Amino acid sequence: MSTSPPHGPPPPPVTDGLASAARRNLRELAHRLAHPSHPATPLFADAPKRRQRLLPYVVVLALAAIFVPVTITVLTDQYEVSGGVAGALAVAQAAPLLMLAHRPLQAWWIIFPADVLGAVALLGYPVHRYDVWPWPPPTLIGYLFLLLALALRETRRTLISVWVTTGAASLLLHLISPDRSNGSALLLVILGAVVLLIGAALRERGDAQRRLVEQETISEAERAQRTLLEERTRIARELHDVVAHHMSVITVQADSAPYRISGLPEEAREEFGTIAASARESLAEMRRLLTVLRSDGTEGERAPQPGLDRVQQLVEATVRAGLPAELSLAADLPGVPQAVDLSAYRIVQEALANVVRHAPGARTRVSVASDGEHLTVLVVNDRAEQPGSPLETTGTGHGLVGMRERVRLTGGTLDTGPLPDGGFRVAARLPLAPVPPPTSEDS
Repeated sequence: MSTSPPHGPPPPPVTDGLASAARRNLRELAHRLAHPSHPATPLFADAPKRRQRLLPYVVVLALAAIFVPVTITVLTDQYEVSGGVAGALAVAQAAPLLMLAHRPLQAWWIIFPADVLGAVALLGYPVHRYDVWPWPPPTLIGYLFLLLALALRETRRTLISVWVTTGAASLLLHLISPDRSNGSALLLVILGAVVLLIGAALRERGDAQRRLVEQETISEAERAQRTLLEERTRIARELHDVVAHHMSVITVQADSAPYRISGLPEEAREEFGTIAASARESLAEMRRLLTVLRSDGTEGERAPQPGLDRVQQLVEATVRAGLPAELSLAADLPGVPQAVDLSAYRIVQEALANVVRHAPGARTRVSVASDGEHLTVLVVNDRAEQPGSPLETTGTGHGLVGMRERVRLTGGTLDTGPLPDGGFRVAARLPLAPVPPPTSEDS
């Protein structure tokens, strides 16, 4: 007769699981109490003002200066403890308060055993009617300050470990002498929980605010970068229109040269054909690139690009919008390259838009002049007539990004900034001659 094989050893009793869980929790508690969750940096070390950074040191100095003599006085007068023992207990319980600014958990390892030792030492002295045991008033209040410092620096698990250890010590001391215990053991547990909750809430609120500021800083940097990229894309589209015009002229001239010039040798005809083919290939490549850049498909980008000949219309439209503006446009401007022509118009357009947004009603002067080598564009506005009602109360400076990019494109310089009378000035100096590309020696 066969018997079935055994199915393995029986499961361990429940008590083994509870014991292992208890050991695991005790190890976790000991680890949390032995390892601070932050480096030994002072509280408020990142504060922007010096007095804020010094405040924790002033507070801990005041606490130590107050609690050391008060503890000695209470122990000697109320509990009839000898002066030497009272002084030793006071130093052990109150002097480590000086560490609260940068090492509160290490201070807890000194103060907590000293408080327990003090409670045990008081058992050897006579009981008076108004004695508070196991935690005398200076000990209890100083310990609450210690818990507050811990709550501002440590994690939730560490705070729970401290509170559980404090509650266990209070319970043990109450069981040792229940007749002498008169409520301070329970009071410390309750008040300690309240202080830890308040301190932890303040710490988490500060952490959330710091994370929010960091996120806003990152978002602002991303917005600035996106604005820069959008402006560069817009400039690229406009440059296509400028370059495509010249490439089209080259193509037409190269194609028509054999018909306009008689007697050309065959090599010259082939050279003109090669030039026309290269120009057409370049135009096709630029159109493919423009198709990618014009992903929005708007038809407004296909309109002829404006220039200095339309600055007068731009200023008149601004005047009709309620902004008193004056224009000084030189009549004898030399041949202006298309890139410079378009950049000058865009700079005036953006500067006037900024005046409308940030200084409504301010008198504005627009000047465009040339010395033969450079084109100078100057837009200056006075203080707003109604300073309290700007259309936009804050500015990101993104409008200036486009100006800088256009000036950099043409190899010019840009100077912007507020004026002493409350106005603002935008001055651009654009070269009329093409800027040579950087050589390998310059890079």
